[in-house]
Amino acid sequence: MNNIRIKTAREQALMRNAGRLLSRVFALLDQVIAPGISTMEINDRAEAFIVGQLRARPASKGQYNYPYALNTSVNNAVCHGLPHQSLCLRTGDILNVDITLEKSGYIADASKMYMIGRVTPGAKKLVQCCYNALWAGIRAVKPGATLGDIGCAIQNHAERRGFSVVREYCGHGIGREMHEEPQVLHYGRAGSGLVLREGMTFTIEPMINQGNRKTKIKKDGWTVVTRDGKLSAQWEHTLLVTDRGCEVLTLREEEKFNSHASSE
Repeated sequence: MNNIRIKTAREQALMRNAGRLLSRVFALLDQVIAPGISTMEINDRAEAFIVGQLRARPASKGQYNYPYALNTSVNNAVCHGLPHQSLCLRTGDILNVDITLEKSGYIADASKMYMIGRVTPGAKKLVQCCYNALWAGIRAVKPGATLGDIGCAIQNHAERRGFSVVREYCGHGIGREMHEEPQVLHYGRAGSGLVLREGMTFTIEPMINQGNRKTKIKKDGWTVVTRDGKLSAQWEHTLLVTDRGCEVLTLREEEKFNSHASSE
């Protein structure tokens, strides 16, 4: 536990504010993401809003020499997709937008899936399953639970519906640094692994594939895609372990009123 950074009440408040601001970025993108928009325009609109309106910093930009403010992963892209001016969204696409935001020294991290126009029933089922798997993991978070409880809940939810869980990439502790301890796997055995404590902050961000779980990295050195070319989906939230359960620091406005796990 020496490497786990338990957040003070002040730090929790700062992370809560960063998460609130990040939810506003997604509210903006909800209005602009549509068929015909390029993934680079999504990046540019988000960065301008983060810097100009929120007076915050896109924390991904410059991290590990990454050149952009966010990731845009389309269709068979699992994660870390590079925005590109020539990649324009089309009806039927599914898109993950992954954004990190730093305000007052603390970072929030979240991602959201967008279904562009009318998508296939299979694509919709995948996106919904991944979202519900995220919330299955979130519901497992409380003091005394383990990281294995989170991974087991996600894995069971996805695999029982015929999907696979990517294993090469995982959630992570977060705070002053984008990536802190612990690593949060999206598969595992209930009751195993690190015991959760009040004040821990970390992300849960399952990547669920339509086909098998194998991935590869494209020649751009960043974009991770499915090996079999089938679709992939990802959702992500930043969480704080509380005395009774957890608080979702990046909760978006529509999630405050809608059921977190709807039917598939």
